[in-house]
Amino acid sequence: IGLIVTGYAYVSHPLGQANTGQYGIYGDKLIPGWKRIVKMVHDSGESKIAMQIVHAGFNSGYLINQGKSVLAVSKLPEAKRAHREMTDDDIEEIIDNFGKAAKRVREAGFDAVQLHGAHGYIFSQFASPLFNHRTDRWGGSPENRRRFLMEVIRKIRKAVGDDFPVLIKFGVKDDRKGGVSLREGIKTCQQMVLAGIDGIEVSGGVGSSPLSIKEGEIDKPAFRERAAKVKKAVNVPVAVVHGIRSLEMAEDIIDSGDADMVSMCRPFIREPHLILRWQRGDTRPAACTSCEKCSRLVARGKPLECVEERRLRSHNLDSRT
Repeated sequence: IGLIVTGYAYVSHPLGQANTGQYGIYGDKLIPGWKRIVKMVHDSGESKIAMQIVHAGFNSGYLINQGKSVLAVSKLPEAKRAHREMTDDDIEEIIDNFGKAAKRVREAGFDAVQLHGAHGYIFSQFASPLFNHRTDRWGGSPENRRRFLMEVIRKIRKAVGDDFPVLIKFGVKDDRKGGVSLREGIKTCQQMVLAGIDGIEVSGGVGSSPLSIKEGEIDKPAFRERAAKVKKAVNVPVAVVHGIRSLEMAEDIIDSGDADMVSMCRPFIREPHLILRWQRGDTRPAACTSCEKCSRLVARGKPLECVEERRLRSHNLDSRT
């Protein structure tokens, strides 16, 4: 694997936390633990490792499950969960927290930092008219709605310097009526590059869950066409994530020029050595069945593992005994 990207680490405690059991990068006390992870990766081979950082904003399941109020970009009268609208001070503090978190990422020895700018978390919330109803400088026009993201990128670039890669996993389009259009998302990609982003991983924005690969499906790269359009619009490397399960599909995406890199997650949870298997000539698709059970474990604060692989191991053990 060329580049390992951690799961998202939250930058603000506790308002930025998305899930129970989620790890963070919100304080200097966390740096020593992350240094051990980085050393393990660097000592094991030639892979690089980036940390993904996030603020959950309105979608903090951690706070919701505790019955606590969450931070929202703007007041949402139709929302049932308790929330309050961010003040200017709140926004500036979160921008500052992202900058401090990125600096810690570099101090811990990571090779890059990646913003989680997708899936309905804080960058999606500011960018999307579905969440952002503000009438001040943080809302209204596309330029104002993307201002928060641009300010975070500039803050991070100042914190880590010009020689440290700053990446983003970006929901380039919302898949709900009234959300961000692909045209607007591509314009944001171009603006991000000007602000200092070094690479874009194309993913989904608000309402992308219906596009998810279904259990048993092999190869459903829902964001491939979007990635191809982003690649034509920017001059930095573009990756595409989601639904890639075979070497044939991965190579086709690269050979066609639709993206510079392919990203996978769940296949590696089932088969950490998947790339080695393919390199050694066994090019069967990934064994991952896209059952989503690993994701449900994480949502409950449980250790990450492939539930199906555990079941098979248990069955094989029972058979031997």
